[in-house]
Amino acid sequence: MLRVVFITGISGSGKSVALRTLEDAGYNCVDNLPVRFLHDFIASAHDDGLQRVGVSIDARSTGAIANLPNTITSLRALGAEIRVVFLDADTGTLVQRYSESRRRHPLTDRLFREGIAPSIEACIAHERELLGPLRELGHVIDTTGLTPSQLRSWIRNVVQADTVPPVLTFESFAFKEGVPLDADLVFDVRCLPNPHYDPVLRPLTGRDAPVASFLAAIPNVGRMIDDIAGFIRTWLPEYMHDTRSYLTVAIGCTGGKHRSVYVVEQLAAMFAGQGQVLVRHRAQKQFDLYDPGGGPADPGPPPRSTTPSAGP
Repeated sequence: MLRVVFITGISGSGKSVALRTLEDAGYNCVDNLPVRFLHDFIASAHDDGLQRVGVSIDARSTGAIANLPNTITSLRALGAEIRVVFLDADTGTLVQRYSESRRRHPLTDRLFREGIAPSIEACIAHERELLGPLRELGHVIDTTGLTPSQLRSWIRNVVQADTVPPVLTFESFAFKEGVPLDADLVFDVRCLPNPHYDPVLRPLTGRDAPVASFLAAIPNVGRMIDDIAGFIRTWLPEYMHDTRSYLTVAIGCTGGKHRSVYVVEQLAAMFAGQGQVLVRHRAQKQFDLYDPGGGPADPGPPPRSTTPSAGP
């Protein structure tokens, strides 16, 4: 059955946050689709075999808002499961949010009279009047005092969205090139013995068996990996509880070729199966989906998986 969620409500109450939450949960989303196009859009989604669709409807579509109840009835006749979420907040909170964002209310031009712009309060009052009938169509969420994280959590609960497995990315990098801007957690492994000073190991990487054997024989290397893994295991649930859908762990050494690469490969193997695990080796320009059966590779081969991560 096609699941359709309509996000509507007062401007500034969090509709953009709600729509992005649906996108993260696997919904195909459209922002501010005119009501007159809803039936054709949902019918097309049904015919295309889509399972989840999210649509944001706001005061800019007021011309046909009165037709929305009939549209929902006809969509349900198609076999679609319809859920309406109406977001609201008290006027003081909405005024403060507009003040902080410095954005104009979407009804400002519509209420412009005799060269005088309407106040934010007047726009909000008019919008409440226009959208009043939609409050009766579904679940109302008062976002007054809610953080974006709390609102995302509430939206997921209301629409009963499945929890998306986290994307856990381990990436190696060279400190001499700078810390990656996309890193959420950064660990420095430059204190570990460096294979670079062994002429035999120098041209190899941390993905090659000789380098891996060299580092695996050093107790402190194992301790470092276990400590990093323990930290991630402890705090990963808290990151996910904050409705984060990804976490990037960057491991750095001097050249990004031996120690950091080896540690990343070991961590990826340890966390395989806990959501989607991606491996990035910046110094080697390799961005792979972790393949637990891939094993070490010589420098410069094609990625072990044909499904690359969203690398920079």
